[in-house]
Amino acid sequence: MKLISDEILIDSGAQDPHHAAVYPTFEGFKFWDPAAWTDGHPFALYENMREQAPVMWSPAEKNLSGFWSVTRYEDIKQVELAHRVFSSQRGSINMAVPDRKFWRPEKLAPAAYNSLINLDEPLHREMRMQQSNFFFPAYVASIRDKVGLKIDALLDEMERKGPVVDFVKMFSEELPLFTLCEMLGVDEKDRPKVKVWMHHLELASQFLSNPWQTFFSEPMFPFRFNRVVNDMFAYGEQVMAQRRLDPREDLLTVIAQSKLNNELLPQEYLDGSWLLIIFAGNDTSRNSLSGTIRLMTQFPDQRAMVLDDPSLIPRMSEEALRMVSPVMHMRRTAVEDTELNGQKIAKDEKLVLWYGAANRDADIFPNPDVFNMHRENVDKHIAFGHGVHKCLGSRIAKMQLRLAFERIFERFPEIAWTGKQKISPNALVHAVSSLQVNLYGAGRKRPVQVAVS
Repeated sequence: MKLISDEILIDSGAQDPHHAAVYPTFEGFKFWDPAAWTDGHPFALYENMREQAPVMWSPAEKNLSGFWSVTRYEDIKQVELAHRVFSSQRGSINMAVPDRKFWRPEKLAPAAYNSLINLDEPLHREMRMQQSNFFFPAYVASIRDKVGLKIDALLDEMERKGPVVDFVKMFSEELPLFTLCEMLGVDEKDRPKVKVWMHHLELASQFLSNPWQTFFSEPMFPFRFNRVVNDMFAYGEQVMAQRRLDPREDLLTVIAQSKLNNELLPQEYLDGSWLLIIFAGNDTSRNSLSGTIRLMTQFPDQRAMVLDDPSLIPRMSEEALRMVSPVMHMRRTAVEDTELNGQKIAKDEKLVLWYGAANRDADIFPNPDVFNMHRENVDKHIAFGHGVHKCLGSRIAKMQLRLAFERIFERFPEIAWTGKQKISPNALVHAVSSLQVNLYGAGRKRPVQVAVS
């Protein structure tokens, strides 16, 4: 079986487009630099790009290739739907593919490239259908009660530690990981390992952006990283071999038994498949949960509506997904000379689709910077992508978001962001790594319970 990583387009380092750019380039923001994203989405820049340079040439770091930045809602949908012209597989979803000599640790880059999210049709659909039962409404409903119990337990612990807690550490990074481990069928004894692996892989991005800061916060990280990654892949090999011999009713078994062109997946695809689910499901849900708390503090009128009528929580969740846009971008690669919004694009040039820009497109969402759960098109955001590659786990993510805020507002109706947060350097997702909240409202203390005789 051919591996994506064997045939993937390596960046040439070209800093200029093949065809002349018809729109201006706005300089100053380094899209490719994870450290540039620690203040969140550059919404003001997005607005300028949508209005004056909707398909804008963006130079990249030395040795990496420049790319076309796409910011208008309809243009992004057009690219997503034209999947035979704009490929996920040719260059992966990653903004850049460095020379193979930089692929370290050895198994990590191939795992990132050899997975469902990077496959084109018809292979994408073939693998997607084999996993789909775990993302259909029936399965989502079956896991809802377990998720609800976990939410209650997390809120109990927050209350014990309150009134001021880190919402990310105590809730939004815990809940998605629990849900994903339940779906995958990760044994209870192995779940702490998964948390360690995710932590170290997130730190890797921070280390590349600011090695000294990472070193001072976690001095052992550079010395532990390779061992941790090796342990992670050893676990994947072991659990996949086990599921092939002794199948269970879980998603790890489905992955282990999956086939492409009637062949069982090689280890590179197995590694990529289970890690994709952990990464994609964890990052998007975690940052959506954290971002929604932040928005409910910034737009108290919307919170008041939800507290008055909890049936609005699904609409609140959709609007929060639009405004947070937890996934910054996806990348496509032109497989032939083509054109988008008047801009000629050459074969093998990259297009980066900025979802946060599309979700604030005023032509689609009037007054886009205002939270309005009563928009007529509140569910038309593209936070989960669009077309054949729309996120397979979107139903799971929405279920967690809705159920979490039903329970949170019931327990802590005045929960408020204190204004303190940390956004980690990450160009792929809006990585809220810390968000301080007061469970009882800004500046408030725990309510005193008076015994009634």
